[in-house]
Amino acid sequence: MYYHDKRLQYPVTVDKPNPEFARMLQQAIGGVEGEIRVCMQYFFQAWGNRAPTTKYRDMLLHTATEEIGHIEMLATAVALNLDKAPASLQEEGAADGIVGAVMGGGNGRHAIEGMIHKNLLSGGLAAMPMDSDGVPFNMSHIYASGNVSADMYCNVAAESTGRVLAVRLFNAAEDEGMKKMLHYMIARDTMHQQQWLAVLEELGGPSANLPIPNSFPQGEEDQANNYNFYATAVDGSVPDGRWTSGPSIDGRGEFTVFQNKPLGEEPILGPARPDSGAQDKQIG
Repeated sequence: MYYHDKRLQYPVTVDKPNPEFARMLQQAIGGVEGEIRVCMQYFFQAWGNRAPTTKYRDMLLHTATEEIGHIEMLATAVALNLDKAPASLQEEGAADGIVGAVMGGGNGRHAIEGMIHKNLLSGGLAAMPMDSDGVPFNMSHIYASGNVSADMYCNVAAESTGRVLAVRLFNAAEDEGMKKMLHYMIARDTMHQQQWLAVLEELGGPSANLPIPNSFPQGEEDQANNYNFYATAVDGSVPDGRWTSGPSIDGRGEFTVFQNKPLGEEPILGPARPDSGAQDKQIG
């Protein structure tokens, strides 16, 4: 169960409403890098967590619940940035100083107008569970595998791309209140990256966790190809790096280079079935 406090996790203020920035903030709500994504990812990882200890499940639940607060902050910020957006930009945009300042020209104007109309018609000039292009949030990019190490690596990637987006929003922000909100969210992304990495370290680091799943006997995998870097360039060149020679990251093998070549034969399929709808010459 969950409890709610009507006060925001961190102050959200907007001195100069900006519909264009509201649209950008929608990416942080419903985009692939956004807060709905990490919130749902952490919840489903927690609800499906099976382990001798419940502490990883508990930690995920704490952080997933924190992310609800981030969605609330961003939704408030979108609404505040849309406060003075007119219902009809075609008629009123030029007269409205705030909107007119950001609606200068062509496709940008139409994109922002479309987003504002979506927020107006469906949300009453409030935030919606969608990205900056108005695409509804899609749960297909939620990663909850049931493997705690795989999930932690996915979480590091999620928080990394989320922090990249937050930094870009910070750099684009002109309103001091928006910068303050984002500098807080960037800090939380820093912590979340660190805590997922801390779990991996606590589980033994790369030598114990890799390859994932570490429960599959490595003796049963193809020993001739499990640490080869496949060089696929036509001229045979290789981007020399840590991954081409020396001990593997998990310490269980040696990196080598394999100049890619066919290991199998050309696939030849049998004739089409009589009921397949193929041409008669295809049917054997």
